[in-house]
Amino acid sequence: MKLLILAVGNKMPSWITEGFNEYTKRMPREARIELVEIKPEARNSGKTAAQIMEAEAQRINAVLPAGALCIALDERGATPTTRQLAQQMQDWMQQGRDVAFIIGGADGLHESVKQQARQLMALSALTLPHGMVRVLLAEQLYRAHSLMHNHPYHRE
Repeated sequence: MKLLILAVGNKMPSWITEGFNEYTKRMPREARIELVEIKPEARNSGKTAAQIMEAEAQRINAVLPAGALCIALDERGATPTTRQLAQQMQDWMQQGRDVAFIIGGADGLHESVKQQARQLMALSALTLPHGMVRVLLAEQLYRAHSLMHNHPYHRE
């Protein structure tokens, strides 16, 4: 199973890349995390926010693997506990499907992306910088995997 993170945005600060890489290298081969960066639409193009989100949605769909279970990161989504995320991960592993977590651009995700997602998920009720979401998501996926395997990283 691959855990794909499709993220609109590129040219992240080095601390984002380093934090993200720290957690991805800890993941085992059977649950590896892969990042797919999607070029954001230019904000100075004269397009409306809706047009920008639509253009980014087309780029997301172009790289979304067929058959992957889609989870859209959205501030209005469900906020699972780490234990609930671990249970979901266990289910995904049993199904043998790749999972694609989709992080939108500065204006968020187009409604079409949210509608095609199996679920909407929020990491926090706070609005988070999109680069930070990559790091937090990777850490939570690692933590959930650790919890599934009784690794001491997660403590309750």
